[in-house]
Amino acid sequence: MPMPSSTSAVAARGPRPASLRHAPTRGKRGLPEELMPRIITIANQKGGVGKTTTAVNLAASLAAAERRTLLIDVDPQGNAGSALGIPRDDAEPSVYEVLLDGVPLAEVVKRTELKFLDLAPASRHLVGAELELAGEEGREQRLARAVAAVAAEYEYVLIDCPPSLGLLTLNGLVAAQGVIIPIQCEYFALEGLADVLRTIDLVKGAANPRLQVDGIVLTMHAANNLAQQVEDEIRKHFKKEVFKTVIPRNVRLSESPSHGKPILLYDVSSKGCQSYLELAREVVRRVDRAGRAA
Repeated sequence: MPMPSSTSAVAARGPRPASLRHAPTRGKRGLPEELMPRIITIANQKGGVGKTTTAVNLAASLAAAERRTLLIDVDPQGNAGSALGIPRDDAEPSVYEVLLDGVPLAEVVKRTELKFLDLAPASRHLVGAELELAGEEGREQRLARAVAAVAAEYEYVLIDCPPSLGLLTLNGLVAAQGVIIPIQCEYFALEGLADVLRTIDLVKGAANPRLQVDGIVLTMHAANNLAQQVEDEIRKHFKKEVFKTVIPRNVRLSESPSHGKPILLYDVSSKGCQSYLELAREVVRRVDRAGRAA
């Protein structure tokens, strides 16, 4: 995945980068395995760990490599949409109507500035969605059914969940094949990670046996001893799961959402952008190595 040299280059069509080409093996439904969708939920019950930042910028980086990508925002805060130039108050119909009214997901999908990136936005109505879903039959399967109807149009579907382990996150986990867990390099990181992993195991046993951890990404990494100690500890316990790429604390990365742009359309040369581009390379390699539809 070569670094886009400008924002126009990011949005323009062209040949797929050689580093992302691979042999067209066949998967389920007779599709080439390289075209099989990989559905990944970005989840952590802790807030402020870079979850939405990771969802938005990983999705944008995959799209920059001409991987057809759909980002689904099931966080009532709607920050994923705002970061892509689609404010929450302008997002109707939204994922709320998909979950509560059965509106087809295709009807709420919006285009973004990136040709290969679409967004299914959240709206303010999602704030009460968990209470409204609580008494509904098959409530944890709503998103999975909706995603299944559109997944074949994409190579990657990323789901941004709220910072909790409630019904919205449960829907994200049931719909997914894999989970990427962003972890801030701070003192309580391992404790929070243990909670997420327990929840994933419960969902895998009860509702989604195909669910697996696609990776753990270290975010907001600062150049200090504490961050390095936390990183070393997490890598020691989860050697295979932790991505090599580390996302640093970066001012330009923090600024980009206020301009309604992912970092690669705001400052492609920044350390934050380069880190997410490298993370996307790692994700593609892992998914292709493990099998897209695994």
